[in-house]
Amino acid sequence: MSTFLKIAAGLLTALILWISLNRQGKDISALLSVAVCAMVAAAAMGFLEPVISFLKKIQGLGNLDGELLSVILKVVGIGLLTEITVLICKDAGNEAMGKTLQILSTVTALWLSVPVFEKLISLLDKILGAV
Repeated sequence: MSTFLKIAAGLLTALILWISLNRQGKDISALLSVAVCAMVAAAAMGFLEPVISFLKKIQGLGNLDGELLSVILKVVGIGLLTEITVLICKDAGNEAMGKTLQILSTVTALWLSVPVFEKLISLLDKILGAV
């Protein structure tokens, strides 16, 4: 919890700096925004380590395919990175670029999910074939 509070305090400090820089020029404030978002995203990765180890534990207990959990983690990562990037695009004043990235991330998530859907169909086929 203390790590989160330190990050939040740093973010608020960066926000104050961003407000003062934004009055002088949007270029520098946009770069500050990108840098702060990258640092916060990197710090957030530390919070994901227990989640990943928990998912690996579930994978071992349930004898699940590692590829399926990998796809889930990739899709979550794409979603998080997309959200951060879209917000940066909005801050920089280019909302259209952010919306385009949202479309790309949705299509990429669907593309990554094809093996999961194939395994689901295979499982349903086995279940229905056994009935």
